[in-house]
Amino acid sequence: MIDVQLLRTEIDAVAKRLATRGYTLDISGFRALEEKRRQIQTATEQLQAQRNALAKQVGQAKAKKDEAQAAALMRQGAEFGEKVKQMEADNAAVQEKLREFVSLVPNLPHASVPVGSRPEDAVEQRRWSEPRTFGFQPKGHVDIGAALDGLDFDTATKLAGARFVVMKGAVARLHRAIAQFMLDTHTVEHGYAEVYAPYMVSGACADGVTSLAKFKADLFKIEDRDLYLIPTSEYSVTNFVRDEIVPLEKLPLKFACHSPCFRSEAGAAGKDTRGMIRNHQFDKVELVQIVHPAKSYEAHEQLTGHAETILKKLELPHRVVTLCTGDTGFSSAKTYDIEVWLPGQNAYREISSCSNFEAFQARRMQARFRNEKGKPEFVHTLNGSGLAVGRTLIAVMENYQRADGSVDVPPVLQPYIGNLKVIEPPR
Repeated sequence: MIDVQLLRTEIDAVAKRLATRGYTLDISGFRALEEKRRQIQTATEQLQAQRNALAKQVGQAKAKKDEAQAAALMRQGAEFGEKVKQMEADNAAVQEKLREFVSLVPNLPHASVPVGSRPEDAVEQRRWSEPRTFGFQPKGHVDIGAALDGLDFDTATKLAGARFVVMKGAVARLHRAIAQFMLDTHTVEHGYAEVYAPYMVSGACADGVTSLAKFKADLFKIEDRDLYLIPTSEYSVTNFVRDEIVPLEKLPLKFACHSPCFRSEAGAAGKDTRGMIRNHQFDKVELVQIVHPAKSYEAHEQLTGHAETILKKLELPHRVVTLCTGDTGFSSAKTYDIEVWLPGQNAYREISSCSNFEAFQARRMQARFRNEKGKPEFVHTLNGSGLAVGRTLIAVMENYQRADGSVDVPPVLQPYIGNLKVIEPPR
């Protein structure tokens, strides 16, 4: 969450920056809560001082063996004690309201994030490779997958409804190969530790990476349990450092986790309903870094480059954009989207988001490290898809398609799929 001290000392500047996100900060509401907190705190301190003074007077009365006065003073002190308890309860209540208020405030966009309100306001940073020129009209992954008998949406709908897919045969093997290739690249070449984590997390863990109250509708909840299916393994892996103080020499921590992801797509009605672009269940290899605050923007560039490496090895044209303030996620200070070229859509589509959350998540999780002076300080957290496996499969199928409906297997994937070079339609 945002640092409450920023709201106390620089609330007008904070409100102005948050407005670029399209978020209106309730300044008067915060100030009213703060004023109430200060009044209760002042009154509590005064009562405590009076109770302490009475305690001294009781001691003096007892020293004089004036039991009657001591008893009267003790009764008065007990009354003060009850008042102090009530004040402390009132203080706890207003502190909880402050915490709830602050927990719903999004992160401050980094100064380098372009101001804008729409996805079109993203700023392109770079492109890699030019899209292939086809000698025929390229098809989309749905038609390619049907011709290969590799993507079966009808059976998936029978099993679970819309926005699911059944993969078969060589296409299913290719999907598995892509995930294995990603994990090998990130662990062997990029220094991430592979981890396997739960596919469900508690409400507290979900709230540690974002606002559960704000985004609960996007998650699938386990009935009658305080458990949610993860929309990304960021939810599991980032919480590794929840309520921890990480030794300075252990930083940075770098994790790679392959998992299924589950999203209700509550805010995506009518979007990408055909195919695999926006499903309720999909696989992803997630990259998570826990770093020293002074290194987080360097790590952000590095992590984004690691995700890009996968596309370069697969020889898939792509571009990197910086999301604008209004399109940056709730917890993120800065996000790069990597967009891969999809010939079937004649467009670049997101395949990875790489974000620096600075101390926003760490403050929610109480994730800290001991700095150079030995004092606890919040870590910075980052993550990014390295990559979304299903969307990578789509990109491979569309970019490597042939006119006869077959699909070439990229050279780097062939060792993972029994050296198969071409996936052909059934005869």
